[in-house]
Formats: sequence, C-alpha cells, structure tokens
Amino acid sequence: MGEFEKVMCANRGEIAVRVFRACRELGLKTVAVYSDADKNSLAVKTADESYCIGSPMPTESYLNIPKLMETAKAADVDAIHPGYGFLAESIDFAKACESEGIKFIGPDSKAIGKMGVKDVAKATVIKNKVPTVPGSEGVVEDPTEALSIAKEIGFPVIIKAAYGGGGKGMRIVWKEEEFMSNFEAAQREGAVAFAHPEVYLEKFIIDPRHIEVQVLCDEHGKALHFGERDCSIQRRNQKLIEEAPSPALENNPDLQEEIREAGVRAAVAANYTSAGTVEFIFKDGKFYFMEMNTRIQVEHCVSEMVTNRDILRAQIEVAMGRKLEWDQEDIHFNGHAMECRINAEDPLNDFIPTPGTVSRYEAPGGPGIRVDSAAFNGFQISPFYDSMIAKLIVWDEDRIKCITRVRRALDEFMIKGVKTTVDLHKRMMDNPDFTSGNFDTGYMARSKFVEKMKQQIEDEKAAELAKREAEGLGNAKLAAIATAVVAQMKKGGSMSKKPAEGGVANIWGMAGRLDLMDLKNKRRV
Repeated sequence: MGEFEKVMCANRGEIAVRVFRACRELGLKTVAVYSDADKNSLAVKTADESYCIGSPMPTESYLNIPKLMETAKAADVDAIHPGYGFLAESIDFAKACESEGIKFIGPDSKAIGKMGVKDVAKATVIKNKVPTVPGSEGVVEDPTEALSIAKEIGFPVIIKAAYGGGGKGMRIVWKEEEFMSNFEAAQREGAVAFAHPEVYLEKFIIDPRHIEVQVLCDEHGKALHFGERDCSIQRRNQKLIEEAPSPALENNPDLQEEIREAGVRAAVAANYTSAGTVEFIFKDGKFYFMEMNTRIQVEHCVSEMVTNRDILRAQIEVAMGRKLEWDQEDIHFNGHAMECRINAEDPLNDFIPTPGTVSRYEAPGGPGIRVDSAAFNGFQISPFYDSMIAKLIVWDEDRIKCITRVRRALDEFMIKGVKTTVDLHKRMMDNPDFTSGNFDTGYMARSKFVEKMKQQIEDEKAAELAKREAEGLGNAKLAAIATAVVAQMKKGGSMSKKPAEGGVANIWGMAGRLDLMDLKNKRRV
C-alpha cells in the first residue's frame, strides 16, 4: 500500500495512546475514536483528530464495524490500528478494511483466518513441525462425537471455543458424566462472546506453564522472534504478571532456542505478517502449541524492554510495506523485565471490577521503570470496559534485581479512589515461590494465594491495633515490640504460623514477659 499519512486507532485506553505516540515518532497524523464514556480520555487529548462513534456499550461503538469504517472514510485515514481486544482479531473487520482500501495494521484476513481460529491454527502449524496437544482434528459440532473423542484422548479434557480468547469459551471436564453439560455451555459462551458456537477438544494438561513467543514478520519474507515471555501467574486464565525471559528456560538455552524457533515456524506456516504472539504450554521439559494471538498483545512491552526494540512502531512500519531493518542476530537479549497489570479490581472480593473515579494518580519513576497508562487525576474507570488502569513494566540486570525494583515501584504507585491490584502484586513480589520461579498456571488457586493474603491483612490490622494501644498506654517497650510485629507482617509473616515458618509467635512471646500489672495500673490512671 505504501507510506501512510494518517492512522486511526479503533480502540481506547493505554493502547490507543501507545499507538499515537509511535505514529507521532513516525511523523504520522492520528485519529482517535471514542464512545460517550471516553470523551474526556487521554487518547482523545493525544490524537490530532477525534470522533465520537456511539454510546458506551461496546456493540454500539468499539465493536461497531460499519460506524468505524464510516468514520475512517470521513477522516480520510490510510490505515487503522486495532490495538488489542475488541476487533483486533476480527476477520470481518480486516476484510472491511481491505474492501475499502484502508490498511489494517495487523495480518491480512487470510492469516487471521488461519491463526485467529484456534482449530485451524493447530492444523496449520502441524505442517511446519510445531508440536501440538493431542485433541480433535478441527471443530466438533455433535456432542456424541465429541464425547467419543474425549474418551479416546482421556480425561481430563478441555473444550475450547474456536474463535475464543481471554479465557472465555473454555471448559475443563474431569470426568465423563460432566462432559455433555460443559460441551453445550462452551458452545453457548462461544456464540455469545464471539458470535461463533464452534468448539474443539484438547487433552487438558494440568498446571503447565504458559510461555509465549513474540514474533514480527514483514511482507518481504523476513520473520523474527523477540524472545519468550512467561505468563504463568494467572487467575482464571487471566494474566496478572508477565516476564522475560522465562525462569523455566533460563538454565536451558537449547530448549529456550527451540521454543523461540518454533514460534517463528508457526508464523511462517500461516504466511503471517505483522506483530503476533505464539502461545505454548510447557510442562516436564516439553512444550506444545496452544494458539496464536494475531495482534499486538498487552505485554508486548516486556519484550521491548529486554531487546531494546520498539515492536509496535516496527509493526506500523511493516504495515507500510517497509522491510524489517534487523536480522535475527541483531536482536540481543539483555537483563530481565517484568510487567504487573494494575487493574481496578478487588482481589479480596473475587477480583470484582471496581469502576469509579481515580481521585489521585501518581506513577512511579526512576531507572528501568516504564508505565503505560491512560489514567490521570479524575480519570473515570467505566463499568463498560476492561478494568486495567496501567501496566507497570520494569527492567533490571537479572530477575532478582528486577523483582526488587518492581517492589520499589509498587511502593511508589499511588492510586486513590478505587480498589486496585497493587497490593496483590506487592505480596507476590515477596512470595518465596514466585521469587524462586517455582510456579505455574495453577499456582494462584493451588496455593490459595488470595485466601492467605486475606489472613495476612487481618494479622497486619491486629498488629497495627496492638501498636496503637501500646502507644496509647505509654509503654515504649510494648510499642517497640508491636512495631516489630507490624514490620514482620509486612514482610509476609503471619501470627497463624510458627516462628520456624516465618511467623511472629516468638515476638508476641516476648511481649508476654512484660509487666502486665504495670499496664493495668497505667490503664487506671
């Protein structure tokens, strides 16, 4: 298509701002679209032009293909960047752009058809010797046939929506008698969430790691990878923390290179162009293709930090027909990077979204810190959209230093007005299993991380109360002990644990030796 002059982003929030910044660096004019709920957004303020496309309901705005195309033509744009989510992997949207002569900044509709539809993607990569999980050959419509396949591959199995993503349209079935109801439920959810009821089956591998490979392919036959990311810290198939490189592969460079090259082979199998992510599950030293996300991902910036390359900007350049200026040997990997998704959610209440007004927003800074966000003081978090407030991305020389820096940055992060996941991330950074790299996709549920977090918070409150009471009694010794207890709580100790397990029963034992009669006498005064 050639060089662009004006680019529209058919999305909102931080990814729209990210796209506009890249466009500005390329000398391109930018166009924002927004719903009524986003009229005062940072994306609108950042773009050169902005157009309202409808009411807050996504189906009336960000998912409204006719309205988006009408706006793109009225604004006379050369290209549309879909961001992530919404229509980023929509074959229909890509086709609509192609029919109007507007460049879709992503793969063409044929590649989305091959890789955006999960069962087709699996069949495609097998041709290029990419290992896959045992399962059905394509979609299965008949429940009886599906049950027969499930028995053949063995329970547990996972039923997946062919057009799914983000953990939707997935059902894990542990035994035969549960299969039919779950099969029908997965079909219904696929129909509602993606307008497609088609599903397929795979052997369910219990608690693997989730490792994905970032790829970027130009229109001249060059395909590169930017290393792998480990996204295994999840809750209900939703990623919370992503990091690069994977701690599971750092000490096995041959296997690490093998999975990276498999990611490239998967992209080449689909004649893929643009940025994309090939996702694998990994267990017991073996990896299997899971799916390909035919778009830029939320966590692409983690790969940017360890390679010092602007992947999104290069994605736009590739869409203009430019050749990638790097070869694979030019992509060097340095240090360790980690991303924490800061969401407006209450982890202690089943991660329920907490829409509202951000009354105070102060992002951290310093060496190795990057924050991608569209938030500001007075920012409105809408109940209509994803609850992410910001992405905290941190780099340092190695993983332990990176974790320490993440912890420091989280301490600096100030978000008031809504409940967030900041505290959860702080506690994860202090968690011995996480710091040692000993985790997988089932870790959050298996370890009862949130339940323990609740108990820890209760312990901290009790210790704080004891400290205040001691200070009120004027007993400096007891106040000092209580202060030590509070400090121990914040390091992850628990009054429910034994001292040998990191608890604080020993400290309270010291407190018990105090002169209680003296306290009683002071209480009477």
